[in-house]
Amino acid sequence: MAHATGTRQWPRSFASRLTGRPPGLLDALRMLRRGGFRGSTAGTDRIPVRPAALPALAPGAASISWIGHASFLLRTGGVTVLVDPVLSPRVPGAGRRLTPPGIDPLPPVDVLLISHNHYDHLDAPTVRRLPRDTRVVVPGGLGRWFRRRGFTAVTELDWWESVAMGELTVDLVPAHHWSRRGLFDTCATLWGGWVLTTDTGLRFYHGGDSAYGPFFSRIGARYPGIDVAMLQVGGYEPRWFTREVHTDPEEAVAAVSDLGAAAMVPMHWGAFQLSPEPVLEPLHRTRTAWAAGGHDRAQLWDLAIGESRVLAAPQP
Repeated sequence: MAHATGTRQWPRSFASRLTGRPPGLLDALRMLRRGGFRGSTAGTDRIPVRPAALPALAPGAASISWIGHASFLLRTGGVTVLVDPVLSPRVPGAGRRLTPPGIDPLPPVDVLLISHNHYDHLDAPTVRRLPRDTRVVVPGGLGRWFRRRGFTAVTELDWWESVAMGELTVDLVPAHHWSRRGLFDTCATLWGGWVLTTDTGLRFYHGGDSAYGPFFSRIGARYPGIDVAMLQVGGYEPRWFTREVHTDPEEAVAAVSDLGAAAMVPMHWGAFQLSPEPVLEPLHRTRTAWAAGGHDRAQLWDLAIGESRVLAAPQP
């Protein structure tokens, strides 16, 4: 397993890492001609939102809290980790929030992880809330964005590289996706998912954004014993537009088996309407696919926004 090194020279483009063709201008125009990126918001009032106090943790335990969309707060080993936080009421490309964030204001954060630079995963107004000495870990090429904003402890990783932070080790793993934040920076920074491993042996996977493909089985082989996988289930319609960059619910459930994960947390739904599927459909299809796959219902952690789950320390 490679480990992160100091400042290095990153390539000007990561296009060679693409595993599919990301949507282009002509695809976007075709979407607009066919009705656009938004659908009906009927059912928004039934999206579960239950903000609650963060749970107490016994020694060696960990907790996972869903803030909404792909945003999570993970607490373990005395380290509080914030992943892809988006608290803004409106996000470029994603529109206005359907539901409020499950945790706002944020508690003190030790580590910020960003999977890639799309606006619904890297939200500048939310990042501005954090102290500039917060430790930041990002994919290669994205550190510059944070250093320009005054962050002083920034680590950039390539795929399969890791960094240790006390009782926690964080690895950047591949994803079938892409990056772009402006008109002329397509694939100028890397993208990926995260594997977090505690010194007690608990292991979490956050998939960022990803299409379905062989990376999931490779990650599962390289990091056996994933306890919980946070996987994208929303933003999948129409498939001709999203198939190369996003999983649908059935593919996300298949990815759980590829990863060898014990439990799944569906994410990337319920906070923003990125594509025209009905707002509750991602959850319903995930539950149906989970049952059809013969999985234990108790291991589908379909959290409400703001809800937490605690994982006890593994028995010696």
